[in-house]
Amino acid sequence: MKKLTSLFLLGALSFACVPVSEPEETEMQKKVNEYSEFTLTTDLSHLSENQKKMIPILIEVAQIMDDIFWKEAYGDKNALLDTLSEEAAKTFVQYNYGPWDRLRGNEPFIAGVGEKPAGAQYYPLDMTKEEFEAFDSKDKASLYTLVKRNKDGQLYTVPYHKAFENEIKRASELLKQAAELAEDEGFKKYLTLRSEALLTDDYLASDLAWMDMKNNRIDFVVGPIENYEDQLFNYKAAHEAYVLIKDIKWSERLAKFVSFLPELQANLPVADEYKKEKPGTDSDLNAYDVVYYAGDCNSGSKTIAINLPNDERVQLEKGTRRLQLKNAMQAKFDKIMLPISDLLIDKSQRKHVTFDAFFANTMFHEVAHGLGIKNTIDGKGTVREALKEHGSALEEGKADILGLYMVTQLHSKGEIEGELMDYYTTFLAGIFRSIRFGASSAHGKANMVRFNYFKEQNAFTYNAEKGTYKVNFEAFQKAMNGLSEKILNLQGNGDYAGVTKLFDEKGIVGADLQKDLDRVGKAGIPRDIVFKQGVEVLGL
Repeated sequence: MKKLTSLFLLGALSFACVPVSEPEETEMQKKVNEYSEFTLTTDLSHLSENQKKMIPILIEVAQIMDDIFWKEAYGDKNALLDTLSEEAAKTFVQYNYGPWDRLRGNEPFIAGVGEKPAGAQYYPLDMTKEEFEAFDSKDKASLYTLVKRNKDGQLYTVPYHKAFENEIKRASELLKQAAELAEDEGFKKYLTLRSEALLTDDYLASDLAWMDMKNNRIDFVVGPIENYEDQLFNYKAAHEAYVLIKDIKWSERLAKFVSFLPELQANLPVADEYKKEKPGTDSDLNAYDVVYYAGDCNSGSKTIAINLPNDERVQLEKGTRRLQLKNAMQAKFDKIMLPISDLLIDKSQRKHVTFDAFFANTMFHEVAHGLGIKNTIDGKGTVREALKEHGSALEEGKADILGLYMVTQLHSKGEIEGELMDYYTTFLAGIFRSIRFGASSAHGKANMVRFNYFKEQNAFTYNAEKGTYKVNFEAFQKAMNGLSEKILNLQGNGDYAGVTKLFDEKGIVGADLQKDLDRVGKAGIPRDIVFKQGVEVLGL
């Protein structure tokens, strides 16, 4: 009996010593792993009890915006998730608000779903551009309507506050509750007017009230705002929200730069008729920590700076507010920018990739949205209307290049510290980061155009053997001015055909660049970040 027991134990021990192989990582899990998790939190100790009570209410409103954006981007979220058994697939669907990979040109990653509709869910899936153009409706191009088809096959429009009636009513009530807790009168007025705006789709009064806020510690960006999701016409605004806590010290450092806008506008490297509009200066420039993202801004690549409102009437009267999302920006710099620079920037110039330069380039990108021209010079309406689906991508390209122009001008005036080479080298490294967002992203498309234009102008040298890039200072500055002029002309002329040609010719990734981007992917450098966020994370 003892012998049998010994043999049994020996067998068990032998079995226990056999190494157990880890389950092979699935393709979907690899996609999930391309996002690096970052916790959204900040110091709330300086907030009052009412302000702390307000944050969970604002987060609940944000979650409603998230639900609406799901309907705009895909449709029924739960119906899609219920068809999936793999947890990684469910996670990746939630990162992308649908079954299309936003950082790979919206390519489908769930079998059988087909291509992502260019117009998302804002229009009937079978509607052609020609049918839309022939559709006689005064509000078909409104930011705040869905286009539907009735049982007879005819197109009609539905305003957002009717299409999402239940969600909007609940969000409006919550905003009223938050307004009652607001101690800052400007913030109280904004929340009250925003509550009303959700019910009417008339956002002008609340946008103007948002512009007038100066002293509130908490900020809340909420509603249908950006046009990126509508890649058919660039007409429809997508729902989103940010809950923000102001960084007072950083904001004080930034406040002075808005006053330079008129001078910078006057000195733009373009003919006078393309800079005749006067940018509003009743605006501010502040730094915030984000504690919650929802909807459009949380899909795919995460927003790290905000320039709002988009309403051209508000911009010309008061300017815009520029909000720098400092904690999210630091996360992208540490987790993505620095590793990319170590791989793709020439060793002699890596020291020039700095967070201060990254912060400044990003900040002035947002400020630069206020430069240039909002209305075409020949009566074609606003630039956004004239350029249709190309409008957002060209506007992002303008902001990028004019942001660098602003840095250069302010550096020459002694208003910005550090070496100019820091800003140029960090700018180049930033192109590689954004190009990875793919052609479906307005920012990614704009970066491809800029990369290829700069390449043609010898703004950088490429070492094919090492796969590294080096800034050529004088040529870089010349290319900056040349591309600034080109984009401002295209916008001012409302030149749809010219912009289409620009994107067709230069909005592409060449073989060398693709090879280097593949190296970035193989090195395990995250494509973007994903957030751990919410009331529990904040300890509220």
